[in-house]
Amino acid sequence: MPQNLLRQRLPDWVRGSSTNWPALHVIKTQLREHRLHTVCESARCPNIHECFSRGSATFMILGNECTRSCGFCSVPRGRGEPPDPDEPANVARMATELNLRYVVITSVNRDEMPDGGARHWAVTVREVRAALPEARVEVLTPDFRGSRQALETVLGAGPHVFNHNMETVPRLYRRVRPQADYRQSLEVLANAKRHSPDVLTKSGLMLGLGEDASEVEQLLRDLLAASVDVVTIGQYLQPTRHNLAVERYVDPAEFTRLADFGMSLGFRHVFSGPLVRSSYMADHAFESARS
Repeated sequence: MPQNLLRQRLPDWVRGSSTNWPALHVIKTQLREHRLHTVCESARCPNIHECFSRGSATFMILGNECTRSCGFCSVPRGRGEPPDPDEPANVARMATELNLRYVVITSVNRDEMPDGGARHWAVTVREVRAALPEARVEVLTPDFRGSRQALETVLGAGPHVFNHNMETVPRLYRRVRPQADYRQSLEVLANAKRHSPDVLTKSGLMLGLGEDASEVEQLLRDLLAASVDVVTIGQYLQPTRHNLAVERYVDPAEFTRLADFGMSLGFRHVFSGPLVRSSYMADHAFESARS
């Protein structure tokens, strides 16, 4: 039976980092001044205090409403407002104010837009690269409904890392990612590497949604076959009572085993642990993969 557990019954290894209210307040104030969103806030990430205290945040562009209804995600559903034309410059401005050397950008799905928001993505990446030429830029994109043109528009802006999350094993897609397709997401990753061989490719998945070990191992093999370089693996935590329940809390030893298994397959880096998220410590994952 699903273990829809209360906070006080969480295992110690899935409790979030210690609270740093001053840092949280400073970053949130800056975000509101620039009319920006972060996935850290919208997805209720357990690492938000740690990352904000490091001056790190994952910018979420194209609004705070998503056209999809993934079972694990707490981002509000809706069609969203028209893209803010000032948003790309505002992202670059705040990244400069934070003196970031590694900038992660993600977005909601905007399936109602003809290009899925790809042009807005490209403008944002170019603005950040122009403002911070020495910084590395990682993009964590939607699948753009499989559009090669949209994908190439984003890659043409010159990100250093292309990230698209698989999230879970194919058997669970209908429940976890009902408007997505497992094979299409793999093809997005493979096409990114074909188009831009020098760009580091990356994907993430969650444990605790009902998958079994053999399914996770096959997912890792599929990612390697799609030429993915870096994989992140973390524990799913139910963000609100309206989201999918946690089926099980995975022991840290299992995360270590999967990291070892992934590295034995040939990935350049596998970042695996209960509180690992796709963009958590992304700069360190990048350096580990590059070296």
